[in-house]
Amino acid sequence: MKKSFRSPYLVGLIGAGIQASRTPSMHEHEAAEQGLQCEYRLIDLEKLRVGAEALPDLLKDAESKGFAGLNITYPCKQTVAALLHELSDDARAIGAVNTVVLANGRRIGHNTDWWGFAESFRRGLPDVQKNNVVQLGAGGAGAAVAHAMLTLGAGKLAIFDLNTERAENLAADLCVRFGAGRAVTESDLAAAMARADGLIHATPTGMVKYPGLPLPAELLRPAMWVAEIVYFPLETELLRVARKLGCRTMNGSGMAVFQAVEAFRLFTGITPDAERMQRHFASMGVK
Repeated sequence: MKKSFRSPYLVGLIGAGIQASRTPSMHEHEAAEQGLQCEYRLIDLEKLRVGAEALPDLLKDAESKGFAGLNITYPCKQTVAALLHELSDDARAIGAVNTVVLANGRRIGHNTDWWGFAESFRRGLPDVQKNNVVQLGAGGAGAAVAHAMLTLGAGKLAIFDLNTERAENLAADLCVRFGAGRAVTESDLAAAMARADGLIHATPTGMVKYPGLPLPAELLRPAMWVAEIVYFPLETELLRVARKLGCRTMNGSGMAVFQAVEAFRLFTGITPDAERMQRHFASMGVK
C-alpha cells in the first residue's frame, strides 16, 4: 500500500490563529516513519486577514497546487460542508467537517473529531458515570463531541452555547439520531451543573488567544469529571481549577492525536501507528 500512494504529498490545515498547531509535526513525523515524504502547510485565516468567506478560493487554490487533503478547524468546520462534493455518513450526521480528501477532482468531507474525542474519552475516563452530562459549545467541534458522547452511552446531554439557536438545532438533530430527550438545551447552567456527572468543554475559551474560564468556577464540584478539547495550552484554566478541586480530568491532547490518526489514514490509505503519534505529540513539549 505504501508503494501505491504518491509521495511526496502535500496537505494542510485551514483555520484561524493556528500557528501553534501540533498537527503539521504529527503528520510529517508519521509520514517519515512510514517511508513517505509529507509537507504539511498552515493556511491561517488570521495571517491572510480573511474569514470563512474565503473558503471557496482557498479550496480552489489547494486543488490547483495538488494538495492531497486538508484539515479544517475553527471557524470553518460547518461552513466548508456546502463547498464539498460528498460527505461521509459521520460528517453528514454531525453537520461539521474537519478533514477533506482531495482526489480525482472531487472534495470529500469527513469528520474525525468525533472518533478522536471518543477514543480519548475511552482511554482517559473509561469508568465515569455519564447519566447527566453538561456540554459547553455547540459549534463544529461541539457537534462532533456531542455525537461522540451519546455514542459512548451518555444518558442525557445538556448543551449550552452563547448562540441559543445553534444549541437548540444541535440538540434537535441529536434527538433525531439518538432518541427523544437524549440531548436538551436549558437556560439554567447552575442547576444543570448541580446534577451533572461531568462537564465537556467545547469552546475556544482557554486557548492562548482566549484565556479564562468558560463558566463560574463555583459551579464545579469535586465529584464531577471534566473533559477539555483545547490542547494549547495543555492545562487550561478550567482544568487547573478542576484538578485543584479534586475532579477527574481529561485534557485535549487525546482528541488532537486521535483525530490526526484517522485523518492520516484518510489522506494516505495507510493506517498509522497511533501510539507512536501519541509519543511524538508528547515529545513536542505542549504545556
